[in-house]
Amino acid sequence: MKQNVQAIAPVLTLTRVSKRFDATQALLDIDVDFHAGKVHALVGENGAGKSTLGRILLGVHQPSQGQIKVDGKLVSINSPADGGKLGFVGIAQELSLLPDRSVIDNIALGREATNGPFVNFKKTKQQVLDVMRQFDMSLDPDIMVGALSVAEQQKVEILRALGRDARLIVFDEPTARLATHEAEQLLSLVRSLADSGKAVVYVSHFLEEILNISDTITVLRNGEHVRTGPAKEETREGLIMGMTGRDLQHQFPPISKPEKPGKPILKVSALCKKNEFDDISFDIGRGEIVGIAGLVGAGRSELAHAIYGSTMPDKGKIEFCGEDIGLAGIANSIKSGMALIPEARRTQGLILGRSILENTSLPYLSRFSSWIGLNKTHEKRAVDESCSGALVKHAGLHKDIDSLSGGNQQKLLFARAALGSPKLLIADEPTRGVDIGAKRGIYNLIAKMASEGEAVLLISSEIEEILGMCHRSLVMARGRIVADLSGSQLTKEAVINAAFSGV
Repeated sequence: MKQNVQAIAPVLTLTRVSKRFDATQALLDIDVDFHAGKVHALVGENGAGKSTLGRILLGVHQPSQGQIKVDGKLVSINSPADGGKLGFVGIAQELSLLPDRSVIDNIALGREATNGPFVNFKKTKQQVLDVMRQFDMSLDPDIMVGALSVAEQQKVEILRALGRDARLIVFDEPTARLATHEAEQLLSLVRSLADSGKAVVYVSHFLEEILNISDTITVLRNGEHVRTGPAKEETREGLIMGMTGRDLQHQFPPISKPEKPGKPILKVSALCKKNEFDDISFDIGRGEIVGIAGLVGAGRSELAHAIYGSTMPDKGKIEFCGEDIGLAGIANSIKSGMALIPEARRTQGLILGRSILENTSLPYLSRFSSWIGLNKTHEKRAVDESCSGALVKHAGLHKDIDSLSGGNQQKLLFARAALGSPKLLIADEPTRGVDIGAKRGIYNLIAKMASEGEAVLLISSEIEEILGMCHRSLVMARGRIVADLSGSQLTKEAVINAAFSGV
């Protein structure tokens, strides 16, 4: 049962707040209140101003104009330190922890109990245990943070915030890197924080998540305030319309019919890998988009990596373009005409700290090389054309990959795939963690590739994505294919029933 928190004034009030970065108007005349005991969600496409607004609340950015009031009193939040003094803290998607230090060290950092100039380790540990007990978040206090799962690391970050007497907590895409069960646990924790009287600001691209957890939702579009209202009065369709100005039926592009059945591009026969998948057999033809649906842990991503060659199956056969590719590995898969867009773009897809150019061209450098070395002009021209075709918005190919938004980083993976002119694209959760507008762009890229005769294997946890994009769909459960659905059989109910059949 939720605690009834009565507040005479909002914890935080923004009045006509605007923010400009040089020529870019990131926010314009934003009026919004944040209340104790409430989960207040911010939704919008990439570039709508969600993250900028969250950073203004925390003091990372200062408004170009407008007023900020805390408990009804006018304040200036000129730095994160100012925000911290007010009890305003942030939990970002990319965590700011010390992996080689213990849970205690990370939670108590900067607030250790002391005896004179010396840290009182026993008292510090007890303070950390008290915070864990108060909010029912149990972790081994002595374990190194680097040994924890992502979900457990997020708990450490949250406990650190709570140990600083946080009044308002900004969560920015906190479930983007979590498995389904971990995300559910985090959402329960977020809800309990609001029920204990904290003001929670929640930013996420997962609209079902927003609708389930929020009390209030603010919709932003192009830096402007569209509306704020009770979550119970919103729907997924209504949020999409508010965020994009388009309704849900225009989310998916037209999908052309695949070419007439002929020799398949890919044929998988009795493929097995212990503890991951078993007896997998299917094929896919030119211009066909085949989905792989199923619950987390069903073996979908593991199958994708085995086909691509980044892991080796125990037995079975993979034929690509009529040839048995056996255990040839990634280099041969790329050379033969396969491309993979992995589920985790930052850890499996991108080379962090390197340029947009390098991230795009790396698998295909041999195309731009000769006995005299790398033809950089040819490389740059080809990458520029591929990025343009994938609608990657960037400020220069020499810029660091981190200069791109999440949606543009994902589109860059498509640009890289297209650079190799693949015969088969394996796309594993290609729209995870990107907004509605970026999703539509990615769907257009997939549809374009299929229309040009490329086969696409699309792995997705979003059933609507499977239904809207695929000619047919395989459903996996406990490492096996339990259904092959197409035409009138490919329905939401059929996919769900098949996915749960092995559970």
